[in-house]
This record gives sequence, structure tokens and C-alpha cells, in this order.
Amino acid sequence: MSDSPAVQAPLDPKEQPILDCLLHIRDKLSLLKQDRSTYIKSRDVFSLYDQVIEQVHLLNVIREDHGKPLEQNRVDNVLEDCFQLISLFFLTIGRNNEAPAVYASTSTIKRLLDHLKEAAFYSAKDLESLTHTLDKMQETLSRGEQSYSPHLLTLLKNRLDTCRMILGDLKVSLADMSPVLTPVHEKLVSILRSIAAANTRQKFPTSEVLGFQDQLKEIQSDISDGRYLAEDNSIPAGQEIVKELLNRCLKWAEIVLTRFDFLTTKWVQPIRLIVVFRQGKIDERFKGTYDGLCEIRDRLERLSLTQAWSLRETDLYNYQRRLDRVDESRINGNFEDNEGNKADLHAQRTLLYLIRRSYAYIYSLIISSEPVSEALLPIYNQLQTLRRCLLEVQRSGGVSSPRELYPYSMKLNSIDNMRVDGKFSVGSEIPEGQGSVNSLLAECFELSYEMRVQAEENNEFK
Repeated sequence: MSDSPAVQAPLDPKEQPILDCLLHIRDKLSLLKQDRSTYIKSRDVFSLYDQVIEQVHLLNVIREDHGKPLEQNRVDNVLEDCFQLISLFFLTIGRNNEAPAVYASTSTIKRLLDHLKEAAFYSAKDLESLTHTLDKMQETLSRGEQSYSPHLLTLLKNRLDTCRMILGDLKVSLADMSPVLTPVHEKLVSILRSIAAANTRQKFPTSEVLGFQDQLKEIQSDISDGRYLAEDNSIPAGQEIVKELLNRCLKWAEIVLTRFDFLTTKWVQPIRLIVVFRQGKIDERFKGTYDGLCEIRDRLERLSLTQAWSLRETDLYNYQRRLDRVDESRINGNFEDNEGNKADLHAQRTLLYLIRRSYAYIYSLIISSEPVSEALLPIYNQLQTLRRCLLEVQRSGGVSSPRELYPYSMKLNSIDNMRVDGKFSVGSEIPEGQGSVNSLLAECFELSYEMRVQAEENNEFK
């Protein structure tokens, strides 16, 4: 396993034993992540967590003695890998609401915020979601003050503060926008992202992109004398932001739909600009990077659709690291080929869209992770399915006879019989997430009972 992407600084010889130990811990974490023969056990995760914290303490002592508390070198890179893996392991064992689980989220949120700032287009809803997540993470840290190392808590607090600072900067640019223009702005953000998504599909959806272009022209037609007017003919605030974003959308739709001749470096000029299409084809110089990013995006998309049944949170580590390396391979924000030539605007934006979309998938998968150990997930998922079925039956008017509930009751009883002293155990272990599973089981029994009573009452009046 290679280090996290970062600039390498000279290593203090006194830090070498710490580096060796962290490399050994990272190898253990990697092997544990790859072992699919059994579920991840809490005691294994906590043992490795304690070992990492011990090395953090030793590292801090050395750097404080040498007056270099903020030094960054390979030790920090490997330490980042260890914390990232441990954080994902905490999610895997169902300890989502404990401090170490926050680390992976902060890494992904920081990337997303950096890209939102770089892209310079986002909606208020994007920022609201990130704000809500950061607030929940802050609550998690507050609960963990008495349980976890101050070294970890300080590190996480600093990462949260960094995220909040960037988030604050992003909010400022939208703060003065009038509510009148907010729906227009959000629609433009949605259209721009939709065009970017269409541009990366295997089969280019020409009619769909043309439809987006028509929507943009319709929005453009609402401009009068270079301004958007409210219903009372007042001039709402935020004009420049909306007009700039509209022009960006129009230009991007044009780039996506128009073929660029790389041999002559001239635009192909058809009778109507959109007749000759690029059809999602990227510059061959960046085809390898494009294919790799498409693969990551597609796999993450599939995981988002089958998360409950197929995701082990530690699987996200490899995807995140691959994305980090591609993202940090840019030079001054630009993708360059082997000869140092910059990518054209189409290739640049296409690759950045794939990176950002993939980070967004990782963020979504992390925050939607259930606080249940993977050992209990099969039971939890079955109960989720039963609950959905029972709710659907209830919404459809219930059952005409208690007999119709027998299949559900049999399944619920079989799951209930798996408990020993009110707990679900796997061997001698009692996995995390007992409360969530028991609560869901009780809800299913309650739904079944309510419909049984209703059916019996209905039959009495017949």
C-alpha cells in the first residue's frame, strides 16, 4: 500500500521507529480490511486504535522537544492512512456515533468543500447539507470528550474548524442573493451538473442535452435590459451571480455539443452550432485518466444502489485514495499530459466532474451508513425489508384476515428466536447495533399486531 498523496519532507531520524511502527499497523489494518472470511470485531479495531494513539503521543513529544509541532513528512502521511482506515472500521463495526468515526467524514467533506470553492458554483441546499453533517460531527466529538484521547479530539476539532472556515466563505457569496433569484440559481446549478453527467455517459444523450440547452434559453429570455426583474418590477439582489452562472451553463452546453478539431485547432463551424457533436468523447491524451475515473464513479454508483447488502465501509478507502492521487496530480489546478501540455476546457471539466461526483458518492455512503455492525447487517436488512412490506400493506388498507399476516409473523418470530437474553450474538461476541436491531424488530411486531387487531375488529362487524 502506498502513502497518501502529499509533499514529502525530510524525516527526523528519531521519528524512524514511529514510522516503522505505523507502517506495521497500517499493514495490519489493510489485511483486516481485505479479510472477508469473517466480520470485523470491535476488539481488533480498538486494539489497533490504541496502538496508533500511542504512536501519536510519542510523535508529539519528539516534535515538541525539537520545536517542530507542525512538521509534515512521511510519518504524517502514514498516520493519515491509519486514521482513515480506523475511522472506516468504526463505521463497519457500527460505532458511527463515536469520535474516531468522524475522521473519514472530515476528509471527504474537506475535499468536497475545496472543489465547491474551486468550481465556484453550488446551491444553498449543498451548503445546508454539509452544515448539518458538521453539526452532527461536532456533537459526536462533544460526547467523546471523556472517552477518547485528547490527541485525537484535538486533531478532529482542527479538521472540523478548517471545514467550517471554508464553508463560511462559501456561504458569504450566496448570503446577499434575493429569495426571488434563489430558485433560478438552484435550477442553473442542477442543469450544469446534469449536462456534465450526460457528457460522461457511455451513450451520449443528445436530445437530453438539447433539452437542457432549451431550458437555459428559456431562463435567458427572462432577462430584461440585462437584468432579472421581480414580479413588482424591482431588481432583486444576486444578479451577477445568476447571470455569470447562466453564461457558464450556455458555454458548457455548447462545448459538450460541439466537436473540437485537435489537428487543426479550429472549431468546426456547422450551419447550426449543435449539428456536429462531441458526443462525450474526451481528448485521447487523457483517455486513461478518464476511464479510471469512470470506473470509480460507476462502482460507487452501484454501491449507492446496493449499499445495505454489499457495502463494507472500509471498501471506500481504496476509492478515496485513488481519487486523491488523481486530484493531486493536477498542476496549478490543471490536468497536464506527459509533455506538460494542459488539457482543453472540455477534458478539464469532464475529469473534474468525475472526481467531484465520486467524492459526493463517498460522502453519501458514509453519512448514510447504519450504526449497526456488519455482523448484524443481514438481520437488520431483513427487518428493514419486512418493515417496508408491512407499511405498504398497511397503506393499502391492511389485511382482510389475520391469516394473511402469517408469513410476516413466521419470519419475525424466527428472527426473534435468534436472540439470547434479549441480544443477538455471533459466537461469543455481541456485535454493535443491538439497540437499532431490537427497535426495528419491535416496530415490525407492532405493525403486524395493529393490522391483526384491525382485521379481527373488521371481521366482528361482518
